[in-house]
Amino acid sequence: MDPDSMQTVLWMVVLLAASAFFTVAQTAFSVCNISRLKSMAEEGNRGAVRALRLSENLERLLAAILVCDTISNILFTVLAVKLFSSFHRGALIATAVTVVAVLFFGETAPRGIARLHAESCAVAVTPLLRVVLTVLYPLTRLFSLWAGLLQAVFKPRGIQPVTEEDLLTIVEEAEQEGSLDEQESDLFRRVIAFNDREAEDILIPRVDVVGLPTDATAEEMAAVFAETGFSRLPVYEETMDHILGVVHHKNFTTHAAENPTPAAIMAPAVFIPPTMKIRLLLKKLQEEQSHIAIVSDEYGGTLGIVTMEDILEELVGDIWDEHDDVIENIRPLGDGSFSVLCSTELEELMAYFDRETDCESTTVSGWVMEALERIPAVGDSFTADGLQATVRQVDKSHPEEILLRPIEKASEEEEKE
Repeated sequence: MDPDSMQTVLWMVVLLAASAFFTVAQTAFSVCNISRLKSMAEEGNRGAVRALRLSENLERLLAAILVCDTISNILFTVLAVKLFSSFHRGALIATAVTVVAVLFFGETAPRGIARLHAESCAVAVTPLLRVVLTVLYPLTRLFSLWAGLLQAVFKPRGIQPVTEEDLLTIVEEAEQEGSLDEQESDLFRRVIAFNDREAEDILIPRVDVVGLPTDATAEEMAAVFAETGFSRLPVYEETMDHILGVVHHKNFTTHAAENPTPAAIMAPAVFIPPTMKIRLLLKKLQEEQSHIAIVSDEYGGTLGIVTMEDILEELVGDIWDEHDDVIENIRPLGDGSFSVLCSTELEELMAYFDRETDCESTTVSGWVMEALERIPAVGDSFTADGLQATVRQVDKSHPEEILLRPIEKASEEEEKE
């Protein structure tokens, strides 16, 4: 090979290396975690500090890198044509060499490496990248202005906000990639869903609320506190529709020697509508220094209560203390069937069995009554949403426990046919 050809090959290698360098730089700054770079900078990594400064105007930086990368690839192509022009079908050979070399060595391999080590690559390429961008500033500046002009002309009418679906997709992808474990991803999902939850979604229904009449004696109060294990009890007049306040067990024990009545030691009750967002309710309870809110219906009656613990459980899951009996809402029985408490949230049930429903009720109890279209009795059975259910226990006018057996997908399709 003559000296001229050797020099051409040498320049092609240099240009291919330049293409790989700019590809690494572009990918690294595109996908790197800025928060992680900031953490590295705070720990004293000077390279991270320089990388952060370089990324302050990210769009201009990426446009300049793209210009340099494109110039490298074009020059490589020109030299390849020159090198193989004397060969038979030289243009075809030059094209094949350019495609293979640039695509594999200049684009694919560097991009894959940069994606795996984005922050490290961004720090590593910063010193040389600053020199190159300074030398080629007039050229890169010209193309950046042109790119900015095009963006101004074709700018979208409005910025598309990030939706909850987008956030859930990000969490799912992070979990699949191993960046988040199951508990962390579950917490993120709960936080995302927390914003839309309302008081009526998590309330303890009125039929399950234990309270104290205003004329209860100290002995009666002590008995209710001991039997329930609750630290706070609502105080009502005549019926639970007329709640007046809340008695704290600590206040009761403090004044026990005075033989108090609930009305004498109760604190004011916090009343809220059922549609109140629980994120706002949490703030309200903090401001009122209360742990219980009374959920009122449109007629002024009582729908139920929401406690601070109920709200926190929406974020971290069930909270059990040493006085609680651990209750399994959905309990496998070993024969392919499941015992389900009807107080279970319908959303939890459907998620457990990977099913979907059009039922508007929030609890399994409402789902059962909607499916049967009447007050259920023990032994009643129905099939809905891919689940076969049998009522096992009933308390007065609502079901307490059902037996569930999931229907196989194939069986579902056969039934539909």
